[in-house]
Amino acid sequence: AAILFADILLILDALGVNVQFVEGQGPLIEPVKEKKEIEKINNIPSIHEKLFPVYETVRKLKKELPTNVPLIGFAGAPWTLATYLINGKGEQGSLTAKRFLIENNKEFEEIIKLLTEATIEYLIMQIKAGADVIKIFDSWAGALNADMILRYSLQPIKKIVIEVKKKFPKTPFIVFPRSVNTIYSSFCDEDCFDVLAVDQFLDRKWIASNIQPKKVIQGNLDPIFLTQKKEILMQELKKVTQDFKKHPYIFNLGHGITPDASVDNVELVVDYIKGLEF
Repeated sequence: AAILFADILLILDALGVNVQFVEGQGPLIEPVKEKKEIEKINNIPSIHEKLFPVYETVRKLKKELPTNVPLIGFAGAPWTLATYLINGKGEQGSLTAKRFLIENNKEFEEIIKLLTEATIEYLIMQIKAGADVIKIFDSWAGALNADMILRYSLQPIKKIVIEVKKKFPKTPFIVFPRSVNTIYSSFCDEDCFDVLAVDQFLDRKWIASNIQPKKVIQGNLDPIFLTQKKEILMQELKKVTQDFKKHPYIFNLGHGITPDASVDNVELVVDYIKGLEF
């Protein structure tokens, strides 16, 4: 498969949020917290003009790719988008957004609703442009407590998938709620999610026993091993593929590849996975 990577914050920019990418600092966003600020960016019909280059790129890629290579489109989940929108930048633990969720819940609910509806529109257009599969990233889901995960990670993602599948029922969805621990089982119980992407922090044997019999999984090699000696990498790679071999499994990393990853190691992993026979 091929995947089109476009920054998840593009949808905030399309809504009219001031988003800047500063070298050495990452994305900087003008925070949106007040009711009047939320109302100002509530212009979902206008997002497609700014997102047109994404759709056009999807169309061009689909035209150039071999017919047997599916194209994966993607988007950030509402909670993860909200953490940037509220805090103005990435924050370990997402404490600013969590406090806002608790102390200004009415406004937070409006933000989540807005981001959910915008993401539905965004993904529908990606599929219309040619995306065959969709992946939703909730990178900061693990910052929430258990009840919050169910309400503000799982439920908005579920609504997105259900609404998009009303128009495109055959489009598979991969859902990645990073670091939600055993609450992966709640995501597993949702029939509308076709694949669960799992991070490197969850015990593989637990995944194999509790998730894999019910749901196709994707993951979960720790990206750090791509920076190690080949012998160490291969040991871990064999453990991962061995632990997951009894049920349908899509190999992937547990999270994004790091800048210091060895290109030779990446090639080694790809060659090894392509050579596997079960």
